[in-house]
Amino acid sequence: MTQQKQISTTAVGLIDFETLPAGTETTLIPVAASDGAGSRGVLYARGGERTVVVVSHPRGDMSRHYAAPAALEAGYAFYVHLTRGLNNDVDVEHERLLLDLAAGLSHLKNERGYEKIVLLGNSGGGSLLTFYQQQASTIPPGRLTDTACGDTLDLNAVEMPKADGVVLIAAHPGQGAFMLTGIDPSVIDENDPLAVDPDLDMYNPANGFREPPEPSKYAAEFLQRYRAAQRARVARLDARARDLIAEQRRYKQRMQEPGFADLPLEERTSISRRAILGQYMTVHRTEADPAYLDPSLHTWKSTRKAGSILGPRPDQINYAPGGFGRLVTPRAWLSTWSGLSTRATLVESLKSVHEPLLVINLTSDSIAFPDDSQAQFDASPAEDKLIRFVEAEHFATPLPKRDEALRLVVEWLAPRFP
Repeated sequence: MTQQKQISTTAVGLIDFETLPAGTETTLIPVAASDGAGSRGVLYARGGERTVVVVSHPRGDMSRHYAAPAALEAGYAFYVHLTRGLNNDVDVEHERLLLDLAAGLSHLKNERGYEKIVLLGNSGGGSLLTFYQQQASTIPPGRLTDTACGDTLDLNAVEMPKADGVVLIAAHPGQGAFMLTGIDPSVIDENDPLAVDPDLDMYNPANGFREPPEPSKYAAEFLQRYRAAQRARVARLDARARDLIAEQRRYKQRMQEPGFADLPLEERTSISRRAILGQYMTVHRTEADPAYLDPSLHTWKSTRKAGSILGPRPDQINYAPGGFGRLVTPRAWLSTWSGLSTRATLVESLKSVHEPLLVINLTSDSIAFPDDSQAQFDASPAEDKLIRFVEAEHFATPLPKRDEALRLVVEWLAPRFP
């Protein structure tokens, strides 16, 4: 690997533009998907590159991703696709994000002339990009023809350039998959954020909770009931989402019926309002995976500290504003956050991806555990695949460990994409 100067970054890995390699040009690319929705790409290039490394995330802004300088120094262009869900995933459906990526990658192939594309899935970008690769690898008419809620969306009619390789860094199992392990099953009233079933409360001392920094310890019997109750709550939320969508569809259907135009204005207004009504689901308490506080869970190769990606006190974060998936449309819940209904699950997508694969797990991560990464590696049918472990936290800190992870990426890229 070419000797690199020290790259200035923040704790979450945002590069300082002034430290990009000499000669780097930054291009903002407006992108229009096949359904007319707009998104944009950011291309970093020094000129003459044949391979482009692509990063994206369902909602996160990765335009200053920490991997860009290393890729550029090694002779690769670096492209970040900022989806229609940028900074706001309240209404994000993963199937529609694939339309954004398809348009962006088509531009890279057809307009920019890149010969090879390598997907770099970091954090939630892993499940998104492997979902894309799964569908791009599927020969029409075998691709999806609808969204998770059943709305028509035919990917068979979309140009979807297939990538030539996949890199995963700190890639968690997918937003729905980690919600299935993180949602609080002790919620007994979806309209009351304080309503608790004490027998299913992981933050109840009677169940094994201890106030951090003292470690908690949960019995196997409790965990079995807890995991089953998590699935049950997700199933109830799925049913609620589908009921809301079905109600809206019924009113849309009424607007198409003969005689609708002849109805009194007041009745037509009532029906049309219900047909277009945008309803939202508030999902309370989504920071409740026992593994956050019980070090006896996910022990294999893990060097993590107690706490979650959002902080050291998940018992408090669970009730605080914000958090994962707290406010969503019914369609976004089913497509993105439901572990029972989403299609964007990393392990499932990887089962259809045969291209060369590099998996890098950051062993101090509290959202992408080493055994998760091993499961991803095992699921891949690729003949050319490699897994490596680096002792770093989710955002690839401390910086020397970030350099180690990026060195692994460049060393993997070099012989495959010279």
